[in-house]
Amino acid sequence: MAVRSIRVFGDPVLRSACAPVGTIDEGTRALVQDLIDTVELPGRAGVAANQIGVGARVFSYNIDGDIGYLINPELVEVSGEPEAIGEGCLSVPGLWHDTVRYPRATARGIDLDGNEVVLEGEGLLAQALQHEIDHLDGKLYIDRLTPETRRVAMREIRESDWF
Repeated sequence: MAVRSIRVFGDPVLRSACAPVGTIDEGTRALVQDLIDTVELPGRAGVAANQIGVGARVFSYNIDGDIGYLINPELVEVSGEPEAIGEGCLSVPGLWHDTVRYPRATARGIDLDGNEVVLEGEGLLAQALQHEIDHLDGKLYIDRLTPETRRVAMREIRESDWF
């Protein structure tokens, strides 16, 4: 379908919780395809629907060439000792800060046929699941930074050429 533009920090759609998808129709199928097309670009690990301006609970992922999506995802389990790991975001371009994430995560949702899908992983997949579901809940990774690091990030945002 189409690679969609990414909304950036300051756009209210990024701070709104996304509504669950009720009916899987042609609009849902088109949204999923747009999310997949958008996440396929180099350097992208995930794209949430609100990052392309759609308030629906759907995200796509691209982890080591494994591309997929999840509709109505919920984070059902995280485990391991939370650790600070370098993280960035397409909606906050140019910033990279250590963010505390769990090393393992499991998410559950559905596919376009309404079948239950369970995604579980470690490392980058676990980080992406937590990051994308945060997006769908109206949160950005900068919300999880320590107060001191968040002050630095906010200064970097204010000084950026895209803000």
